[in-house]
Amino acid sequence: MKSETSNNNLRQLAERLVQYGKKQGADEIEVTLYDGVEFNVDVRLGRIENLVEAGSKFCAIRVFKDKRAASASSSDLSISTLQTLIKNAIRRALLTQPDEYAGLPAPALFKVDYNSLKLYDPEVSRMKPQEKIKLALTTEKIALQDKRITNSFGASFLTNELRTVLANSNGFTGEYLQTYCSLSLGLQAGQGDNLVEDYWFSSKRHLKDLASPEEVARKAVERTVRHLNPRKIKTQNVPVIFEPTMTSWLLAFLFSCVSGMAVYQKTTFLADRLGEKIGNDLISVVDDGLLPARLGSRPFDSEGVPTQRTVVIEKGVLKNYLCNTYAARKLNLVSTGNGDGNSVVPNNFYLEPGTLKPEEIIKSTKKGLWLTKTIGHGLNPVTGDISRGAFGLWIEDGEIAHPVSEITIAGNLGELLKNVEMVGSDLEFESPICGPTIKVAEMTVAGI
Repeated sequence: MKSETSNNNLRQLAERLVQYGKKQGADEIEVTLYDGVEFNVDVRLGRIENLVEAGSKFCAIRVFKDKRAASASSSDLSISTLQTLIKNAIRRALLTQPDEYAGLPAPALFKVDYNSLKLYDPEVSRMKPQEKIKLALTTEKIALQDKRITNSFGASFLTNELRTVLANSNGFTGEYLQTYCSLSLGLQAGQGDNLVEDYWFSSKRHLKDLASPEEVARKAVERTVRHLNPRKIKTQNVPVIFEPTMTSWLLAFLFSCVSGMAVYQKTTFLADRLGEKIGNDLISVVDDGLLPARLGSRPFDSEGVPTQRTVVIEKGVLKNYLCNTYAARKLNLVSTGNGDGNSVVPNNFYLEPGTLKPEEIIKSTKKGLWLTKTIGHGLNPVTGDISRGAFGLWIEDGEIAHPVSEITIAGNLGELLKNVEMVGSDLEFESPICGPTIKVAEMTVAGI
């Protein structure tokens, strides 16, 4: 490894490239360097099917000249290669159309304390490959001891350690180190035409917070066998309870509708609706990049804008859109620290939990659907309409009666936000988008 690319000198390399870009005529320039190590093992039926251990380095560059933009990237971090990329990017920028909204963000007035975010766990990097492989093998072995499980799609264990360094010509230089680990398992149960499948996982930044092989295996088994011997139901309008994974799916759809990019492009039904009541008082949604040790936390976004806590919906009222610098300028707003290249991404985007246990929500339901999985397409952010194939558990008299399949759920996100009757207390941060159990007063469940 060349001296310019060692971890201790990544910051110096980024700053050197910024200075070079300015000398070559760029009005503004941004350089991001990544240095990562990943490990991934996939096992199935007691044997290793895939094993990857690799280090990677990457450089992403953005230049602006006369309000014209161009970008370049390379996994070759030699100084000569990167300088050539910068010169070529400046030349290409002059071939594009000027855009008054293009450019780097203004210098931030504050910085986030990286150490307070607790993004790095040295225990992850200290793990030996044999330990990681054993975790995956043990998880699958425990699950296969249950006689109801007839096949395995495999268990996986993944770790990642990544250093990010960003420098730009507006005077910003920052870096942070983060770790990630994940344990997952997919299973199949049943025979012949009665085959069902499901999975479970645990994803954390710190190894001590990761669920044990026993926990992941138990949950994967429970989630799989609960779908055995499903029945068909007649088409009807009933309450629908979203388990946390399904609430997360619904929130991912909501995120696409409050993204500043969708708003300025007019591809969302929530465009031009800031300050409006779009849900009931139970709905409060937050994007927070400052939660310690959470998967979506980071001290600054891909443009160097500090992350923050942004209230998106407060007791049903749409308070903010989530923006990168470009979307913010288009909308005459300010960036919320959600930039990722030319895109807008969530930090920790979640529905604030309530006080009810999932069991209480089920008991409150005379007849309805416990939604566990959806398939296919059928989300329209322009209208908010939802229509997707689904699986779940049927509820009768406050108890789960039997699994159901071959159904479709239909509704509208705007109506769902207004018709949430109950919000559970079971919020778990297993991904950057997450939510607790919720109960919606009514949706169309199409069956036979």
